[in-house]
Amino acid sequence: MDVQYLVVHCSDTPNDREVSAAEIHSWHKNNGWDGIGYHAVIRRDGKLEGGRPSYWPGAHVRGHNSKSLGVCLVGRDQFTEDQMLMLSQVLAAWERRYPNAEVVGHRDLDSRKTCPNFDVRAWWKG
Repeated sequence: MDVQYLVVHCSDTPNDREVSAAEIHSWHKNNGWDGIGYHAVIRRDGKLEGGRPSYWPGAHVRGHNSKSLGVCLVGRDQFTEDQMLMLSQVLAAWERRYPNAEVVGHRDLDSRKTCPNFDVRAWWKG
């Protein structure tokens, strides 16, 4: 897969609600998808859970799934320090594997979205 984007998402669930990759998988199956659309999920405590394997195109950003990897932060707009630390680690590992890929938020590729409710590009560069 020619990965051009590393896309950060949020689960858009209440910030105090714990959600697992298995739950998201179930939600996405109920949408008629093949399964979880993200390649990774970061829980509220910073625990990383796997989603789709990286060789399998995601189902997380319309028009860009065949050229992106997606990671989902559990919550809506108040992410924990543990989550942000793990997000940094995931993105750094993906960047080593795909050095030409751009780190973006879902909203950067779809102007109808606000997800993940912060400016990923500015955060990543900072």
